[in-house]
Amino acid sequence: MERKTIYLCLAHMSEEEWEQKYVKEAFDTNWVVPMGPNVNAFEQDLADFVNHKDSEELDRKVVCLSAGTAAVHLALLACGVGPGDEVLVQSYTFCASSHPITYLGAKPVFVGSEGETWNMDPVLLEKAIIDRKEKTGKYPKAIVPVALYGMPYKIDQIMAIADKYGIPVVEDAAEGMGSRYNGQVLGTFGKYGVLSFNGNKMITTSGGGALICRSAEEANEIMWYATQARDAYPYYQHTAVGYNYRMSNVCAGIGRGQMKVIDAHIAHHKHVQALYEELLKDVPGVHIHKQPADPRYDANFWLCAATLDPEVRIQGQENAYKEVIKTAVGGAAGVIHQVDCATTECQPNENVEALRVFMLGKKIEARPTWKPMHKQPVYAGAPVYTNGIEEELFKVGFCLPAGPYVSDDDVKYIVESIKEAIVG
Repeated sequence: MERKTIYLCLAHMSEEEWEQKYVKEAFDTNWVVPMGPNVNAFEQDLADFVNHKDSEELDRKVVCLSAGTAAVHLALLACGVGPGDEVLVQSYTFCASSHPITYLGAKPVFVGSEGETWNMDPVLLEKAIIDRKEKTGKYPKAIVPVALYGMPYKIDQIMAIADKYGIPVVEDAAEGMGSRYNGQVLGTFGKYGVLSFNGNKMITTSGGGALICRSAEEANEIMWYATQARDAYPYYQHTAVGYNYRMSNVCAGIGRGQMKVIDAHIAHHKHVQALYEELLKDVPGVHIHKQPADPRYDANFWLCAATLDPEVRIQGQENAYKEVIKTAVGGAAGVIHQVDCATTECQPNENVEALRVFMLGKKIEARPTWKPMHKQPVYAGAPVYTNGIEEELFKVGFCLPAGPYVSDDDVKYIVESIKEAIVG
């Protein structure tokens, strides 16, 4: 029997077919537009989920949007970010954390990572705040920490610094759906919290995202901006520029069904992480990224990340970066630009690239970690405050499959393939 490809994190529908039921409702009632009963119900399901804490209930409101990127955009807008402002954002992340800053005519100021969680370094954060005030005469307008691969950031320290200087925090928990810190769901600590329901996230609505808000007033303001910012007249009157960012009632039907399986998804990802930790513990030079021993950390392990020591030699390493590839990471999901050169000045080590290619030959999807945004050509010249940790992690890091379709046997096969890839 031919082996199936093991993907990083495939969308997984409930066995009871809840998703089809709610989507059918949308078609049966002709609610196939943005907003509608499924959107309202999905927002309530999300609010119930994020407001639940071990010892108390929170009171956050949730607005469903067309994408996590849209949620970042509207959160920054609501924080008052505008042309010429600066926003502090984690450098070690996907571009959706920083691109919306530029949509608003503002400038990203990149903050490096600490080596324990791989997320925003609180020490560098405070250094950046003080230095930007000295250089520009004003404080940055917002702080955007990111839950890299679902790992909680050093939330206590980051929030304390934000409060000290009066800067709002927009938590980018797009990868951290259901990750908790001290029993509290990520995205509920800051002024706003961003969730993503992209096709490969913990739950999916095909595309889509949501913004966690602290009050009904803030949620209503976000909804207003997300529906073209119309004023209360019997005709179209606008006092602000709005956006077409609300979630489709059809997509929200998928989300309602996914909420029935989110706890099972999170439990599975944690189980896969534990299995990798056990099976990789005696493999020299390969180190699975673990959450801090501090019991307050409760990661969802959206993807399982690892590092490969530079001296470990991998089969085919001599051919790494020798030819220009025809697709990009995630290239199947959209259009990518062809390139003339196989290398850049900041890329994973040759053994990491060789491991990716070897695993692909074994029908296993492994990917590099996020390339730090301050090393991206599009942000050349942007201010950065770093100790170089995220640059080093990018050279040695890689991601392994962890989604609901990844079985125990798959994990064993993946680890055996890693062992086979290592020369000697």
